[in-house]
Amino acid sequence: LAHALKNLVRSTPITDVRPLSATKLSQEPITLTRSASEGQYGRLLLPSLALRVSIVRKPNRNIRAIQLISHTSTLKTMTNPRRVIEVNRNIIGPPVPRLNTACRKMPDDFPAVAKCHLDLAQRLSSPVLMGPPLCDELVALVEHTFSHEEAELARHLGVARGRSAADLARAERREVEAVQPLLDEMAERKHTIISTGADEKRRYRLLPIMPGMFEMVLISQSPDSMSDWHRRFAELIEALFETGYHLEYLDKKTPTFARFLPIGGSLAGHPMALPSDRLEVILDRYDRFAVANCQCRMTSAVNGQPCDGPLEVCTVMGKPVKRGVAEGWAREVSREEILQIKREAEKHGLVSWVMNIESTKVQVSCSCCGCCCKAMRLVNEFNAPAVLAPPHFMPRFDETNCTHCGRCATRCPMGAITVDTAAKTIVHQPARCIGCGLCQLACEKQQAIEMTLVPDYRLPYKSWYSFISKSAPWAIGKAWKTWRNRR
Repeated sequence: LAHALKNLVRSTPITDVRPLSATKLSQEPITLTRSASEGQYGRLLLPSLALRVSIVRKPNRNIRAIQLISHTSTLKTMTNPRRVIEVNRNIIGPPVPRLNTACRKMPDDFPAVAKCHLDLAQRLSSPVLMGPPLCDELVALVEHTFSHEEAELARHLGVARGRSAADLARAERREVEAVQPLLDEMAERKHTIISTGADEKRRYRLLPIMPGMFEMVLISQSPDSMSDWHRRFAELIEALFETGYHLEYLDKKTPTFARFLPIGGSLAGHPMALPSDRLEVILDRYDRFAVANCQCRMTSAVNGQPCDGPLEVCTVMGKPVKRGVAEGWAREVSREEILQIKREAEKHGLVSWVMNIESTKVQVSCSCCGCCCKAMRLVNEFNAPAVLAPPHFMPRFDETNCTHCGRCATRCPMGAITVDTAAKTIVHQPARCIGCGLCQLACEKQQAIEMTLVPDYRLPYKSWYSFISKSAPWAIGKAWKTWRNRR
């Protein structure tokens, strides 16, 4: 058992493996002590992490799979720590979907919290910003992220209409010279708000929590450079995300902001592949590129669930590159370097997405794993597939060649495949599928999976104007409905 666990949990060495009951391993927990280690995430100090271990055996008593349940009760098979699935005897598939557990409270429920922090928390909870309800997790995040003086200014900010330093100084009855350093601190160093323009035309705006503040605060960091403040921010963001408050906004009509690209090997020579399916063609539209560290993967590492995928995979193309390089949150690279980074990510089982917009000015991409990426976790943990665009290709299963070994299910980062190894059945959930092709690559030996064209595939939005014009009616309606439900 110790040998199997050491092979499975590869990110850090394991010592002191003590089965509490040698005769009832399938029911009893085992305590593991994970030592500090040197790795791509820097020095991780995880002196103790209790895990419950469930053993699944074949008739010949050999260990078939090990299911680890962490202290957050997230089910993960550690045969590949980048997947979130459940192994339940003969069945390999997604876990039971998590629910929205955000507990809405009233301002009077926080008598010890300063009014400026409560005001800002209420502003960030606005349905217009797709914010969470006023809850313990949100208030804790706001109190940590903004000092008392910063919150006094930030509570006056909006998203659409920016405000100048003079406006904010008048709102707080203070001198401009006193508030300007606070605004610059939030906008330029902490990245908790955003600024545009220069000098007298400079305007400040509030960032939504996610996407928005989460990405901007952490994108300039690395595991080695993260301060205690950044680490605590990552912990509080994760706690807020795990409430599942996003489910309040997601439905079948939700505009899909991202689409995943098929793994290169899965579409090799496919006659129906479009230019928009190939990263090489997408890159040809831009002349400047930059990369940054993945915020989701850093957050997972801080919260004791490190992933062994590469970290520097977040990519920006076009106009944002100049600002990102100037502000220090991105590193400029060539087109060839981008392709090399993406190929290396594919080797680690990561899948790449791009914005679901055919823009020639701005594009964003990242290479993600199912255990860290917030967008993918909304699907594989919370069963909310509406956030991602339906794929151009989906797998087709050949039952005659399939041996129901379950490899495709364990490789799927979305939990879209369920295999019953005893009943010899396989179930595919198209609503969860992103068409990445990892299942096909996992079945190279049997060749029981083929990526086929989706007949009613919708092309990406032609421009940002097209995306906004089609998204605005939904956003207004959803904000109004959420506001009414909360009242």
